Amino acid sequence: MAQRWLLKTEPSTYSWADLVRDRRTVWDGVKNALALKHLAAVATGDEVLVYHTGDEKAAVGIAKVVRGGYPDPKQKDARLVVVDLEPSKALARPVALGAMRANRKLAGFDLLRLPRLSVMPVSAEQWAAIMEMARR
Repeated sequence: MAQRWLLKTEPSTYSWADLVRDRRTVWDGVKNALALKHLAAVATGDEVLVYHTGDEKAAVGIAKVVRGGYPDPKQKDARLVVVDLEPSKALARPVALGAMRANRKLAGFDLLRLPRLSVMPVSAEQWAAIMEMARR
């Protein structure tokens, strides 16, 4: 069964618009041990929330994993993994971090508990809450 994830990016480095323009990308640059563990678990067919960090701090789009976790071909360390993504759709309305913090359905979400983590799982309940917020 497909899982869901949240991946963070600094939009000045690589944004949702860049992913849409490129139509496909290798998601790399993850160094944190827990984030790498999560990234290695990402599988083909999984859905991903793309989250902009920096001044924006909001979930902005949904991408599909077209190649699950594999060793980064640009690195010598096999622990450094990457995934390949394609954009699916922009959220109707970005969902800001502040709004997520205010939503009781998202209590315990890793995004709120572990703010420096760049890759994290998203439960079905958390995904549904975020999708509902994006429609408002």
